Amino acid sequence: MPDDELKTAGDRKSVLGLVDESGAPIAHADWREWARAAPGTVFAQPEPGQLVDLTVIIPARNEEQPIGECLESLVAQSEDIFELGRDWELIVVDDHSTDRTAEIARGFAGVTVMKAGSLEPGWTGKANAIWTAAQQARGRWLLFTDADTVHEPGDLRRAMHEAERNKVGMLSYSPRQIVSGLAQRVLMPLIFSELALAYPPAKVSDPAQRIAAANGQFLLVEREAYRRLGGHASVADKVLEDVELAFIAKRRRVGLRFRYAADALSARMYRSTGAMIEGWTKNLALLFNNALATAVWRALDFFLLFGLPVLAVALWDAKLAVRSLAWLGAGWVLALLWVRTLVRFYSRVAKSNFPFADCLIAPLGLPLFIALLYWSWFQHRVLKRVSWKGRSYAA
Repeated sequence: MPDDELKTAGDRKSVLGLVDESGAPIAHADWREWARAAPGTVFAQPEPGQLVDLTVIIPARNEEQPIGECLESLVAQSEDIFELGRDWELIVVDDHSTDRTAEIARGFAGVTVMKAGSLEPGWTGKANAIWTAAQQARGRWLLFTDADTVHEPGDLRRAMHEAERNKVGMLSYSPRQIVSGLAQRVLMPLIFSELALAYPPAKVSDPAQRIAAANGQFLLVEREAYRRLGGHASVADKVLEDVELAFIAKRRRVGLRFRYAADALSARMYRSTGAMIEGWTKNLALLFNNALATAVWRALDFFLLFGLPVLAVALWDAKLAVRSLAWLGAGWVLALLWVRTLVRFYSRVAKSNFPFADCLIAPLGLPLFIALLYWSWFQHRVLKRVSWKGRSYAA
């Protein structure tokens, strides 16, 4: 944005695409006129006196374990041509943590730590924390990233260049996932392979396709595009605020690009099995159109993968019985069917981008995946409540 277009801190800039209830453009710059705007279009952010290239915003609630490594990877990207505090800013929003999250963040030079605003009814904690910082951000680009991410050197500048090169207002990366323990190693490849099939990056990035997705672990949005989306205020009550923002981006044609980006960052989503179960219970029913149908298909996979070999062996052992040749032939048919099922299963799981060893043992995670799909559906459709990090939200 040219310097002569910058506003003073007390002014508001017109929102591109802002319309009233009749669909007519609103020409007024006074934010009080925006009260009659269509839902999701209000963004009454004061314009700073001087913009910087980038604002990185990290919402953090009880993240004392991972936040140090995350901030180390980000602060290390400050250099002469991209200096933290001069060319970009890094904000950690302490979402009412009860551990040492804020203390650890304050230990990094150049990092701004602010307290999340009071959590009002109808807001999720993450959206509220991000919105607290976004309203004060000075960046031409806004990057929302999680405290459990670790960024590769130079990924911030490369991401801005990638977005500009592809002429998109929103760029989201799916990080390389770090897992530990048997439960995570067998479950996570299954979930991420389903996500890769449900949200193919090529289709997500195609403006002609209606499918949309984004990953809140790395979500880069151009400042004016963020206005057109309505900011996080437009998804205040959404448990999956990142995916919802992506759908708005598609509808408002700000340009969306989404890809797997092991070259840019990694993430350890969960540090315990309990947190993993709670997290996916919150998300699975929202990520897949019909979680119950997905559960049924995965149950069929489990039966075919583990049941067909047993049936085949049983038929082979019947070779001395009457019509043994027919039973033996049926055993080989089942064996060939099992091989076909195995190839199809691993072809799908390979799309998860997890290591070969984790994909190899993924069938062991099918019972847990099936149970989580059902439990997520039950929480969302029957109980209509989900919980995350000590808070309960309406589903």
